Amino acid sequence: MRDLAKPATIGEQGELFPAWRYHPFLTDSPFETLQAERQHRHHAVIEQVIADDKAGPLAHLPSGKFNANAAWLILGAMSHNLLRAAGALTSLFHAKATTTTPRTHLVHVPARLARSARRLTLHLPRRWPWHDAWTYLFDTLRHPPEPA
Repeated sequence: MRDLAKPATIGEQGELFPAWRYHPFLTDSPFETLQAERQHRHHAVIEQVIADDKAGPLAHLPSGKFNANAAWLILGAMSHNLLRAAGALTSLFHAKATTTTPRTHLVHVPARLARSARRLTLHLPRRWPWHDAWTYLFDTLRHPPEPA
């Protein structure tokens, strides 16, 4: 099956068969080949989500109290979904990144809030690399598009 994540090499030697890349796999599942591969890829996505959450809010589990664990689990799921949505709204880079990247680029903002004439002004750093992504996300959330 062709691996679309790896583009064909242009230059010196390149691939022997640039149209196809095969990889063997063994499974004991009752599914057909395409169904088994789809299930395997879905399982890998779920494992990445669990690893992201364990590095973030779920690092506080278990606390020994059921209600505290339930609260951390709910807050962790909500923050994960909000960060993924913010990343998807911002850029393709942030949409594909792990949860830590949108958190450090879009949430942990080194900004200063100033008040003048009953208005709040947010001063972002001058040469901050994520300035355009953050302002695009802010403008999109402040003025959402009209429903279709």
